[in-house]
Amino acid sequence: MKKLFITILIILDIGAISCLFLAYGPNKKFRTFLVTTAMSTMHHKYLARTIYSERTINKVLSENTIEEINEATNLDAIKIGTYKTENFESKEEEQILKKDDSDIYKYFSYKEGSNTVHIAVIYDPSKIELALTSNPGYVGETVKKISKNNNAVVAINASGFMDLNENGDGSQATGNVIKNGKLVWQGSPNRWGSGLIGFNKDNKLVLTNESPYNAIKNGMKDAVTFGPFLIVNGKEANVIGNGGSGTHPRTIIAQRQDGIVLFIVIDGNGNKKGFRGGVSYSEMIKILKKYNAYNAANLDGGASSIMVINNEIVNNPVGYGATGERRHPNAWIVK
Repeated sequence: MKKLFITILIILDIGAISCLFLAYGPNKKFRTFLVTTAMSTMHHKYLARTIYSERTINKVLSENTIEEINEATNLDAIKIGTYKTENFESKEEEQILKKDDSDIYKYFSYKEGSNTVHIAVIYDPSKIELALTSNPGYVGETVKKISKNNNAVVAINASGFMDLNENGDGSQATGNVIKNGKLVWQGSPNRWGSGLIGFNKDNKLVLTNESPYNAIKNGMKDAVTFGPFLIVNGKEANVIGNGGSGTHPRTIIAQRQDGIVLFIVIDGNGNKKGFRGGVSYSEMIKILKKYNAYNAANLDGGASSIMVINNEIVNNPVGYGATGERRHPNAWIVK
């Protein structure tokens, strides 16, 4: 019995020493992964703060960031409806462009490493709009409910939302929200960006850091505040380290030069309580480049990432509810 007890103590000691070595050893990979991933969640920041000081956390975050392309969106480069449905140059182009003439959208998914990438291809961007929860500022709704309320055929989550007392109910969006050319919500931006992501009256995706009033003056129709901008005018953002956001499920919106819009959701491992898997900013950009995204931006991810098609959830969301859904202030939809 005494030998068993000693053996257990030795095993525990080895485990403790291994954990300390991972957390404080010379190899920064684990520290970087843990800090950036934990600090970019709503409910798991304690995982970093339990082990590291705020000074260490801030140092890690400062070493992992993303530098966006500081250019105005070149709207003249977007020629809506110029895509071709034959003579495909690559497998990815065939995935995007092969369609029936009557198709409003096309959905497909594939494995990227250990993750599943879900892509909804919207051929006519005039079918896209921003839909709001029924009671903005008071009650959030799931993307599935927002989709159903608006008779949408495709929907993804859009902006982030305030996390009041770490119990965000999805009612209050972070940053600004523009709907039908009007500023319908003003809030504080979060650390993921203060830029506007939206569509103008010509149905072109605009990524801008101008004020919402100037954006509306310049033709913005629907928009939300989030980020970062991953690709602007075909140019990739500069990802330093892992970009400061670690690894998470992701939601992305993008437009090609032929006007086709891509709604992209990348699943993690389906774990609702612990490490949720997913991809980094660099991995997201690689996927976007494969599909010729010309302008692309990151939307709220993690437990918020969800894609709904014909009122059915097609990805594997990791929110805490039984279905993995959480409530949101708004969603990008296709009607």
